[in-house]
Amino acid sequence: RPGYRTGVREPQADCPAAQVANRQITAAYDDPAALAELAASSSVVTYEFENVPVAAASALAAKVPVYPPARALEVAQDRVGEKAFLNGIGIATADFHAVDNDDELTAALKAFDGSGILKTRSMGYDGKGQRVFRNMETGGFAGTCEAMGNVPLILESFVPFEREISVIAARGLDGAVVAYDPAENVHRNGILHTSTLPAAIMPETAEAARTAASKILSALNYVGVIGVEFFVLADGSLLANE
Repeated sequence: RPGYRTGVREPQADCPAAQVANRQITAAYDDPAALAELAASSSVVTYEFENVPVAAASALAAKVPVYPPARALEVAQDRVGEKAFLNGIGIATADFHAVDNDDELTAALKAFDGSGILKTRSMGYDGKGQRVFRNMETGGFAGTCEAMGNVPLILESFVPFEREISVIAARGLDGAVVAYDPAENVHRNGILHTSTLPAAIMPETAEAARTAASKILSALNYVGVIGVEFFVLADGSLLANE
């Protein structure tokens, strides 16, 4: 109705978004010719999920506005980098250790008293690419990293949270930020089951979540809409999850 024409770049032919778009460019995300075609035919480009190659977003950004910026994509794609970024701007997260081999896993589990969640640093969602350790003896983990695909990993400590919440926030080109009331999330088998508004949290906790989301947007010079997930602890304080 507003008169916009949309094009979709997606390797899968007849993908869901293409079914409601004006055209589709069917090619790998990092195909140079397809990137050039997309840039030439677009006034602005965005992306639907965080697993688009950063190099592709950066190449497009040299020719056409891309929002959110490639820097935000880079941060979101690496769980270690994401947590380091959050800690660097004063937002607390669960404790974590980068893990690249079984010896590092043994040392990290020892630091966490034999418990934690081992995840792939990139990709993985809805509980995929994860392994849970509970009160394990700190040894005998030979082959664990190989079983996880010999990819970079992160071990996160368990968090004694009371509930999980998320905040949707948006930032414009002018730097104006709007952060909405937090939703309370319930997961089943690692997959989001329900989101309830308003979340059953103290007003101070809700305000802290909105403030943290706004801080993230400003630090990334973000333009667009973002979702930030938090753990709520017993005292109402927050730990950012992702």
